[in-house]
Amino acid sequence: LFSSPPERSSLAGVRHILLVLSGKGGVGKSTLSTQLALALRHSGKKVGILDVDLCGPSIPRMFRVQDSDVHQCDGGWVPVFVDQDKSISLMSIGFLLEKPDDAVVWRGPKKNALIKQFVADVAWGDLDFLIVDTPPGTSDEHISTVEALRPYKPLGAILVTTPQAVSVGDVRRELTFCKKTGLQVLGIVENMSGFVCPHCSECTNIFSKGGGEELAKHAGVPFLGCVPLDPQLSRSLEEGRDFIREFPKSAAFPALTHIAQQILDGTRQQTS
Repeated sequence: LFSSPPERSSLAGVRHILLVLSGKGGVGKSTLSTQLALALRHSGKKVGILDVDLCGPSIPRMFRVQDSDVHQCDGGWVPVFVDQDKSISLMSIGFLLEKPDDAVVWRGPKKNALIKQFVADVAWGDLDFLIVDTPPGTSDEHISTVEALRPYKPLGAILVTTPQAVSVGDVRRELTFCKKTGLQVLGIVENMSGFVCPHCSECTNIFSKGGGEELAKHAGVPFLGCVPLDPQLSRSLEEGRDFIREFPKSAAFPALTHIAQQILDGTRQQTS
């Protein structure tokens, strides 16, 4: 099962697939997915985001396209484009809900069926990267996503944690999940790594620091970097603005662009 992709696959034009994972909720997977997409776009890449966080689909809001509709074409569902150039495209259950406040009260099989449909029936076209934003955990949705994507040789997973030990412990379980499912770990990102004061730009470690880097060292996987809590980043996400273009002086900017550059360097090595 899932040994080879179908001949006319909707993912045939996708060069690299990245899964953004964490064993814990609220660590910033959707934030990282959004900013990674923007940074890759500014490097001249075409990017898609598949939002499989079915109970908390926040990606449409972060790009300010939450009122958009999904249309059908011969190849399946047409993803929602963020810009005129069609350089970032999105698919999310958020576009399929009748009302924005509707709760997705579904059992596992129904969720799994929709994830398989998202993988098989979205007409992505040609993409350099497809970023898959996942819910927290290591259960139904994750197994379905990895199994459905396995024929397309996903590039691998980026794990997101916050610095404190309770978060790092949950992400350690996610590393075990990647090992068991044969998913390559591209690296770990430590998010909310200190708070940048908007007045004096001093960075204060609210939680703690270094948990993500220590975990990466212990697990023998790359550490991609620390992203600080930055009010400018929060504001850009709330207002659906392009943080990478509009806030180049933010403390989070070099961290995010450095993470994107490492992903680009890794994919070049794989294809060379």
